[in-house]
Amino acid sequence: MTEQPGPQESPIDADELGRRSNAILRVGLMMLGSGTASYRVKQGMRVVGKTMGVESHASQVTLTEIVTTSRAGNLFRTEIAELGHAGVNADRIALLDRFRRTVPERMTPTEVHRALDEIETRSALYPVWANATFAGAACAAFSVLNRARLLEVIVVFVAAFLGQLTRRALAKRHFNAFGNVMAAATVATSVYIGVLAVISHIGPGLETHASGYISSVLFLLPGFALITGALDLAKSDYSAGIVRVVYGTWLTIAAAAVVWAMSLVSPLDTSPRDPIDVGFWLDLAIKAGASFVGVLGFALMFNSPMRMALVAASIGLVNVPRIYLIEHEMAVQTATFLACLVLGLLAAFGARGGRFPVITLQVPASLVQIPGVLAHEAVVSLNESRYVDATAGILQVLLVVLAILIGLVVAKFVTDKHWAFDH
Repeated sequence: MTEQPGPQESPIDADELGRRSNAILRVGLMMLGSGTASYRVKQGMRVVGKTMGVESHASQVTLTEIVTTSRAGNLFRTEIAELGHAGVNADRIALLDRFRRTVPERMTPTEVHRALDEIETRSALYPVWANATFAGAACAAFSVLNRARLLEVIVVFVAAFLGQLTRRALAKRHFNAFGNVMAAATVATSVYIGVLAVISHIGPGLETHASGYISSVLFLLPGFALITGALDLAKSDYSAGIVRVVYGTWLTIAAAAVVWAMSLVSPLDTSPRDPIDVGFWLDLAIKAGASFVGVLGFALMFNSPMRMALVAASIGLVNVPRIYLIEHEMAVQTATFLACLVLGLLAAFGARGGRFPVITLQVPASLVQIPGVLAHEAVVSLNESRYVDATAGILQVLLVVLAILIGLVVAKFVTDKHWAFDH
């Protein structure tokens, strides 16, 4: 009788497997901490594990936690790690994605750590004051799209600038994320209301209109969390997707609560504003310029390199035909879905060949489509016990947000076969 050979012993011992598992886990934590979607985090860890000779690797990823198991022969090692906080760094997302795509056939844990050290020690591309300036410019451009007047646009810039400075200062001290958003929203809305009140007292009379007021806090929108959460849900990764969507929704509620509370201090005019008749071509230029600057500001606020930000801003121009479709009585959710579908296709084209991660182009380009004023009108209606209007407004906002997410997901199905099909 011939004896059957036993399982082949791996040349990797327990200590060496631990070193390799630690390197894999560090890749995942850095990708997760920069704002990468969980499916891409898992992919990155598998690729690095393979290049180090780990036979199989499995992981569970949420917003701030990773559980991994690496196997080699008869040995396995399971590790659990938790991030202190979640953030967004588009430059680091791109560097880590390039590392994932260009790893050699074989690497040692020391070589992996050395490559990660170079990425981790890279400082932010822009100083804090510039980051706050980008936030102010993005929100000011958003207010132009919401038909704010010139003085209101300037005040929005100042309010968002100071709000972002507050958020960055508190984040540096590791302040609670929910409280951080509330504090930044309080600063932005207080400055907006206060400055307009002073202007109205000493000069031209200006009522505090919702178009500018809401725009002053749009730098707080957790776009990366909501969009990566939707992509994870579409991949049936519910442990990651649900947590990300809940986190994004919770931060949105934090900002919305402050916006509502501060609006009680100064009555807001929520009536629709008639467009100023400036002629078709000038109107087109204003809408295109505001959309471009808005997306560019958001992209740079996320620490995107300038070339990446310019590509995202160019893609964001799909917002212009979306606005005209809505003005010509197409349902806002239908126009938004079509715009985000095209946006997703253009983002995939702009990222071709690994130039940029697609998510770093999608998120900034889609943020200018968020219906902030409509959401505030729904909250005002709820506060005034106009429940039919409030319900209709809330459902409209949900439909628009879902249209954004579904448009991007459908584009992902069309453009990324590795994402669309399970392997």
